[in-house]
Amino acid sequence: MPTDMRAAERRGEERSMTRYLISIIQPDGPPPPPEVLGPVMQEIHGLRSELQAAGRWVFGDGLHPPSTATVIRATGDDVLLTDGPFVEGKEHVGGFMIIDAPDLDDALQWGLRYARATRLPIEVRPFQGKSTV
Repeated sequence: MPTDMRAAERRGEERSMTRYLISIIQPDGPPPPPEVLGPVMQEIHGLRSELQAAGRWVFGDGLHPPSTATVIRATGDDVLLTDGPFVEGKEHVGGFMIIDAPDLDDALQWGLRYARATRLPIEVRPFQGKSTV
């Protein structure tokens, strides 16, 4: 974190941050076996702890498979509910985190750490507007 932000923290000042969505993109199919998934989940929990300690963590969690999704379409008074994912594909969002970061470079560094921990593609996207931390 840049020095000027730490100084602002010590003075108890609020600072403007951008909120980012970090999405874990995983392949369709069954999860890896426990001997593979266990160490990955430990790394993910470690990253979460670091983000929480830094005051950057907002929210995040894993998602059930796309087959559990329901798509809702509303046109006028008509409502159509469809089981399954909105888009058929070979990959899906398996989990996500929402973090506060001072800039895109910082958010990308966190995304890189998640990519290394999971060995999966990670998408980093800013929310519109700023959050005050």
